[in-house]
Amino acid sequence: MNTTQLSRRGFVAASLAAMGLVGCAGASAASGESEASGESSNTTAKPVILVVSFGTSYASSRHATIGAIESDIREAFPTYDVRRAFTAQIIIDHIEKDTGRHIDNFEEAMDKIVADGVTEVVVQPTHLMDGYEYSDVKKSLADYEDKFDKVALGVPLLATHEDQVAVAEAIKAAMQKYEDEGTAICLMGHGTEAESNSVYATMQDVFDSLGYTNYFVATVEAEPTFQDVAKAAKDAGYTKAVLRPLMVVAGDHATNDMADTEDPESFVSIMAAAGFEVESVIEGLGQLADIDEIYVAHVQAAIDAK
Repeated sequence: MNTTQLSRRGFVAASLAAMGLVGCAGASAASGESEASGESSNTTAKPVILVVSFGTSYASSRHATIGAIESDIREAFPTYDVRRAFTAQIIIDHIEKDTGRHIDNFEEAMDKIVADGVTEVVVQPTHLMDGYEYSDVKKSLADYEDKFDKVALGVPLLATHEDQVAVAEAIKAAMQKYEDEGTAICLMGHGTEAESNSVYATMQDVFDSLGYTNYFVATVEAEPTFQDVAKAAKDAGYTKAVLRPLMVVAGDHATNDMADTEDPESFVSIMAAAGFEVESVIEGLGQLADIDEIYVAHVQAAIDAK
């Protein structure tokens, strides 16, 4: 892991804490959030890297995760104009209502890129897998292919076995301080009805194959369920559990579906009801420099394939 990246992550975290932003939804860009809006800032038609995310209304997590990914991509590709788009219109609308600041959806961002006379564009989603959101971006991008000389689409985070191993190792390194003999590390993904939901079972296999048998993968909306993980961890003899999102951002799902002790159906409540001593770590994968570097590698691969 790059020392400069670690220092930057520490500075961001310290700055957010000092501003009282951590865990707060809807803080405005004026309060210190530095991020690409998706609006055109160049007049020279530089090639564009459009970073496409589902999005989050939690400003602190948005800056520390999506913003960090974009920053690393911008640093790695200084000859490109790096822009932002979100795919969740409900989040775009929430941010605009709360802050007065508009973030482009995919079509808006692409239309601006076309209007600016850009001839080369790389679209890099921050989605974890080739699910419905990623498929929608891929389909929409096809409508723009004849408008550019060169266009490329980067793959999602968990696209290959190599990526999956790298993600597992990055999480393992980040969670080292929480590990002891009696502690299960329980990761919460979103889950999907798409076939790509199988990636969660694949990630469980990856953790197991690496010898990280104290790691367990659950999902909010699919399988494995919270109950599945509670049973598996209990059967394995663990008495403590540390929960962390298997998501790029730590927003609504992490705060409510995972860590809300007042909700009897939350991950933390189900683990506690099963007899575990539970701790929640509300940090998105985008806060890990090693994860961000995977996205950088995917951008480079997309550029090389153009």
